Amino acid sequence: MPTIKKPEFKMPEFNADVAKAAQDVAAVAKDATYVVIGAGVLGFQQIQVQRQELLKRLADPKSGIEDRVAAVRTDLSDALHTVDTTVEGLMERFEDVIERLEAAVAPLEDRLPQQARDLAKQAHVQAKGARTQLRSRIPTAAA
Repeated sequence: MPTIKKPEFKMPEFNADVAKAAQDVAAVAKDATYVVIGAGVLGFQQIQVQRQELLKRLADPKSGIEDRVAAVRTDLSDALHTVDTTVEGLMERFEDVIERLEAAVAPLEDRLPQQARDLAKQAHVQAKGARTQLRSRIPTAAA
């Protein structure tokens, strides 16, 4: 039977200086403690800064509101002016159309019998009254 040769294995020698190892572990623990404490202090300072900023914002809740209200008022005023101008323009166009219609219908009314002419004139008077009421009820920016 062949013989099997075992490789030789030597145990490495350990330098069993326990005091040195204990000092190294203590130094690492000490450094880790300093890092943790430093991170805690930085976190606490950051929270304090955020707290101070929040207190400043809460101390003056009106800050910036006046400017925003003034801007909204200006925007509303501009919008009302635009609407007022548009409504006035539409009313003028409406009046022009009515005047043109009346001018076109006037020669035809002269040909109508007297009773029909009287009814047409009453319709004109009522239409003018309705236009006057409509114009008085339209709100304007000046009012």
